[in-house]
Amino acid sequence: MLPGFHLHPLRRKSRSPQQKLAEKIALLKQKSFKQIGEVFEKFIPRTLLKQEQDGAMSRRRIFSKENTFWAFFSQVLDADGGCKEVIRKLQSYASIKGIKVPSSSTASYCIARKKLDERMLSEIFEHTADRLNKMPEAGFLNNRRVIVVDGTGVSMPDTPENQGAWPQWSSQKPGCGFPTARICACFSLESGALLSYAIGNKKSHELLLFRKQWPLFKRGDIFLGDKGFCSYFDIASLEKQAVDSVVTLARRAPVRTSGSLKKLGPDDLLITWERPRYNTKLSYSKEAWETLPPELVLRQLKVRVKYPGFRTQWFHIVTTLLDATRYPAEELAELYFKRWDVELFFRDIKMTMGLDILRCRTPEMIRKEILMYFIAYNCVRRLMYEAAKDADIKVRAVSFKGSVQALRSWEPHLNQAKISREERFRLISDLYDAMTNTPIRQRPGRSEPRCLKRRKKNYQLMSSPRHEITVIPHRSKYQAANA
Repeated sequence: MLPGFHLHPLRRKSRSPQQKLAEKIALLKQKSFKQIGEVFEKFIPRTLLKQEQDGAMSRRRIFSKENTFWAFFSQVLDADGGCKEVIRKLQSYASIKGIKVPSSSTASYCIARKKLDERMLSEIFEHTADRLNKMPEAGFLNNRRVIVVDGTGVSMPDTPENQGAWPQWSSQKPGCGFPTARICACFSLESGALLSYAIGNKKSHELLLFRKQWPLFKRGDIFLGDKGFCSYFDIASLEKQAVDSVVTLARRAPVRTSGSLKKLGPDDLLITWERPRYNTKLSYSKEAWETLPPELVLRQLKVRVKYPGFRTQWFHIVTTLLDATRYPAEELAELYFKRWDVELFFRDIKMTMGLDILRCRTPEMIRKEILMYFIAYNCVRRLMYEAAKDADIKVRAVSFKGSVQALRSWEPHLNQAKISREERFRLISDLYDAMTNTPIRQRPGRSEPRCLKRRKKNYQLMSSPRHEITVIPHRSKYQAANA
C-alpha cells in the first residue's frame, strides 16, 4: 500500500550454522559433566573450581577445571570406574546436542586430570569433612564427639613408579605382586564422615600414621581404637590435649583386682600403668619419652560378649573415662561394640565404590585418585544425611550402597539435554525418596565372619614373572610351572 516504506523485521537476525555449532560446543564445554555436580553443589565450594587466570587449566576447553573435577568425581562413582566411561558420557551428551561426537581417545581427559592441583583437591576434601563434622551429635556419651580410627590397605597397578613409592611384600616374587599402600583414617562414629587420613607403605605402622592426624582432635573428643592403637605414649599424649581414649587392651597383662586402685563395679577396675622403659626400638625419641608422665591412671573393663557366634567371648578395654557414674560400663561396652562400624565404612569405600584396587600408574595420580574417592564418599554421606533429615529417620538406617546405586541411576536423567530448574529439584527430591524408602533393618549382634562362601576359580597361581611362566593345561593343578 505504501511503496518505498519498509519496516525492518522485529525478529532477531537468523544465526548462521557456524554460530549455532559454536553455541552448542560452548554449552558442551560448560555443562557436559556439571549435572552430577549440581546434586553436590551445596557441599563443595565453587570458588575452588573457578577457571585459572593463567597457566594450567586457564584455557576454555571441554575438559576445563570444573568439568575435569566433576568427570573425575563421576568416574569414581561409576560401577566401571574406567577413563573410557567418562569419554562415553561425553560422546552421548554431544550426540544429544547434535554435535559431532568427540574421539574415543582418553588422552585429553588423562592429561587434564594430571593438571588438577593436589592441594586444591585436599582443600575440597577438608571442606567436605568440615561440613560433616559440624553435624550435631546426639545423645551418646554426654553428646561428645567420638572419632574412630583404623587402617586398611589398597593395591595399584604394577609400575616401577608405584613400586618405588609403595613396594610390594618381600615374600612376593618380582613381577608376581602389586604395590600396596597402607591408609590410616579417622571417621566420625556418628555420621560416618572421613575426617582425615594418612598414607604410608608396608613399613609404616598404623600408629605412626595415626600420630600425623593428632591435630584433628579437639578438646573433649573421644578416641576409639582397636588393640593396634593401645599405646602408653598415644594415650598419654592425647590426654594432654584433653582427649579421652577407649581402646582394647594389648601388650600388657590385665590388672587383677588385688593390684588395682579401686573396684568400681563388677569387672570394672581403676588401675595404674607405669611408664615403659625407654629403648631404641620405640617409635618415639627419648626427649618425647621424658615428657610422658611416670604413670597413668586408667579404667579397665572386662567385657563379656553376650551375642552368640562371635569369635571372642570376652576382652578387656582400657579408657581414660574414669567416672563410672557419667560413663557406665555398659555404655562403654556398647561404644566399643559400635567400633565395628569403621570396618563397614572402609567396606563402603573399598568394595562399594572400588577403592580396593586403584587404576592410576604414577604416585602423583594415585594420591589424587585416593583424594577423589574420599571426596565422593563424604559427599554421598552428606547426601544420606540430608535425605535422612527430610525423611525423619536416622542416618544409620540409610544404605550407603543403595544411595550410590540411586545416584548412578539418577545421573543419566540429570544429564538430559533440556531440563528446567523445577524439574531438577523434583528429580533430586525423588532421589532422596529412593535413598530412604527402604531403611536398613537393624540386626544388632548379627555374626559377620571374615570368610568367603563363594569358591574361587581353580586357575593356577602366578608364581613367576609373566614372561617366564608356563601355563599348565590342566586347571586342577594349582602350582604354575617355570620355563
